[in-house]
Amino acid sequence: MDALLKLLRENAALSTVDLAGMLELSEEKIRDKIRQAQADGDILGYQAILSDEATGRDGVQAVIEVKLTPERGGGFDHLADRISRYNEVNSCYLMSGSYDVLVIIDGNSLHEVASFVAEKLATIEGVTSTATHFLLKRYKEKGVMIGGAEEVERLAISP
Repeated sequence: MDALLKLLRENAALSTVDLAGMLELSEEKIRDKIRQAQADGDILGYQAILSDEATGRDGVQAVIEVKLTPERGGGFDHLADRISRYNEVNSCYLMSGSYDVLVIIDGNSLHEVASFVAEKLATIEGVTSTATHFLLKRYKEKGVMIGGAEEVERLAISP
């Protein structure tokens, strides 16, 4: 992976001044490389990881396992693309294992998530089953500890 992209992946808030110093390049060269990476589709977007308190979030997040019947000539891609286009869908991944697609959605309530699954997701031709899991608490997201650093209690070792 390109060194600039690696740094941005770890902390997208780094300034061009910081990046230029770290990579021993000019700020203009850094700006050019970032613009080129965006144009090439290497950088798709930037997001901050926010606390629930900062967002005022009191909704729910669900992880949904989806089993599909692959389509002739298109496999899972067409169905995964269709699922991904729903506004409720935060992330959608093709998986190996006991299910085919993992969908992560955000909702305002359990009822809203249940309605999405029952009325939209499960009614798509090719979806054979779903299993919904609700996230109860975040501890770490995208490498960032949630809720600040807490002191780890170590267990005493006795002979």
